[in-house]
Amino acid sequence: MYENNFPNKRFKHTAAFLQKHISKDQPILDLGVENPFSKIMKEQGYSVMNTQGEDLDLEFTSVKNSTAEVVTAFEIFEHLVAPFNVLREIKANKLVASIPLRLWFSSAYRSKTDSWDRHYHEFEDWQFDWLLEKAGWEIKDRAKWTNPVNKLGIRPLLRSITPRYYIVYAERKTPKAS
Repeated sequence: MYENNFPNKRFKHTAAFLQKHISKDQPILDLGVENPFSKIMKEQGYSVMNTQGEDLDLEFTSVKNSTAEVVTAFEIFEHLVAPFNVLREIKANKLVASIPLRLWFSSAYRSKTDSWDRHYHEFEDWQFDWLLEKAGWEIKDRAKWTNPVNKLGIRPLLRSITPRYYIVYAERKTPKAS
């Protein structure tokens, strides 16, 4: 998955943000199959279960049946056609989610060899905030960071100063009293 380009900076920022908001005694459902970051969470003492590779646009059983107190979704929602649907199905009251931000100087990512490894959405921060709000979440904290590359050129320079990743901690909105 990360041959020759392990995302150390992204993982460092993600781990620090997770530790800031989630205690290690809160079980986590991590959307997506087991991956290098879910392994890092386990190594740091979190209890993590992953979904099993089902298409989260269409199949919500693992989300509906989960008893986890927290759901994490790290670079997952950009791969879904309709992330609103799975966000509405989450039973946990806490969500930590990150996305790659849309970059005006670069087109959306699309693997030519892996149909699962494509970005249907690359959000601007306000779009992701709005999606979460409409799906019943209230953002409590957020952060952004850049993703510089070790190359020369205009786009590498822009990547060093333009935030690429956006992460939020959100809690389920409480239903309004009737």
